[in-house]
Amino acid sequence: MYFCSRYRTYPCADFHNAATPPTDRSHTQGPAPLWTIADVERETGIGKDTLRVWERRYGFPVPRRDERGDRLYDAKQLARLRLIRRLLDAGHRPGRVVRLSGAALEALATTDGAARPAVTADGGPDALAPWMDWLRADEIARVRAGLREAVRVRGLADTVESLVAPLCVAVGDAWLRGELSVYQEHLFTEVVQAVLREAMAEVEQTLPQALRRPRVVLTTTPGEPHQLGLLMAECFFVLQGCERLTLGVCTPVADIADAARRTQADIVGVSFSVHASRRDVLDAVTALRVRLPPTVPLWVGGGGAQRPLRRPPAGVLVLRRAADVATHVLRWREQHGHAPSSVGAGQPTRASGSRGPYRSARNASPRSNTK
Repeated sequence: MYFCSRYRTYPCADFHNAATPPTDRSHTQGPAPLWTIADVERETGIGKDTLRVWERRYGFPVPRRDERGDRLYDAKQLARLRLIRRLLDAGHRPGRVVRLSGAALEALATTDGAARPAVTADGGPDALAPWMDWLRADEIARVRAGLREAVRVRGLADTVESLVAPLCVAVGDAWLRGELSVYQEHLFTEVVQAVLREAMAEVEQTLPQALRRPRVVLTTTPGEPHQLGLLMAECFFVLQGCERLTLGVCTPVADIADAARRTQADIVGVSFSVHASRRDVLDAVTALRVRLPPTVPLWVGGGGAQRPLRRPPAGVLVLRRAADVATHVLRWREQHGHAPSSVGAGQPTRASGSRGPYRSARNASPRSNTK
């Protein structure tokens, strides 16, 4: 369960762009548009009740009132709320950011992005530049073609670990800085999901034997909508020939445990993005571990799980990186008496010189992927 991309589910628009026109339910006073509280909720993903609480607690936002006393928000406040939403999604707390001015919020967003660990990808820091250029230019077809070519030339494992994972971090940081809009990030996420699923399907079609143990249930807990980390983890389970039962995201803890029992799962895997709070991670892992059968280990990964689970409870395994999946699957099979795959390490292979999702070539250039 590798660090997942910073996929956001909130329909907020780009802070640096002009605000989208209000709907028929919003109001205008002269040339300046005003947004109702329902419009603001839809534009930012911040709930109406939350907006009202912030008014009382932090003194922002400060809406106008129409003749009926309903709240109306101008474009400046809407833009500020969008940036607040971004910073909350990046892990900041309301008490720190809601009171800040627009300029202070932008400065914090810039500092927050700069303070993150440097993105490392094959080819050095400039290797991701063409990919980011394609996203900014809405050349999504080139992104799709480049990812497919990377899988073909480099193999699925190397593409996930050395290209997709760092690219997800770069896209999330660009979104936080306002360099990519929400729709561009969503397009990127959809393309990555489609390409990785295509690659996994190809792997499964060419496996030398049927899917085998361990049987793994994969999901995220409530409040964790980021899916790419889970999908990247699934890629490594596929390469090990594991049977997977993927429940999607935000599955209630009780239902995860119920699914594990009913399907006779051998392992339950969950992922937490860097946006998950320490308390949310600890509460979810503790609650799930209690509900799972004692013989079913809980594997936890993602950028948000590392610090809260430095000392994981019994029955919980923390995966530091995606490639750890292969090591621990092999260890599980040894411990449970399952013979290793006849092609070695559970990973299918092809004849020397052939290309496909198993090849591990580390010199693919994204600039040549669309030729």
